[in-house]
Amino acid sequence: MKPDKESARGLAQVEGYLLWNAEVDEARRQARRFTDALPWLTTAQREDVERVYVSDRVAVCRDTLTRIAGRAVELRGEYTARYDRLRARCVALSVLIVGAVSGTCAALTVISR
Repeated sequence: MKPDKESARGLAQVEGYLLWNAEVDEARRQARRFTDALPWLTTAQREDVERVYVSDRVAVCRDTLTRIAGRAVELRGEYTARYDRLRARCVALSVLIVGAVSGTCAALTVISR
């Protein structure tokens, strides 16, 4: 793997790590906000509710990210196939136009003699 690709991959991994940690921190903040609205909970109950809330939120986020990543892979395949077909059409059209122009020029040269 080229150094540039390794660097880009490393940066993507660091970015993913930071984004995931930010999501977990946000889940903790929301769990705290939720339990703050329930003042009758004991400390142990509060900790249990926060733990379950964070666990559920992280599971939902993981599932969502997995679906998004899967869809991104599908779209990449679809768009790559479309791009390949478009490129083939453009090359074929270019060859056809060059051939037509060359043929026209050759015909005009023969006629003008």
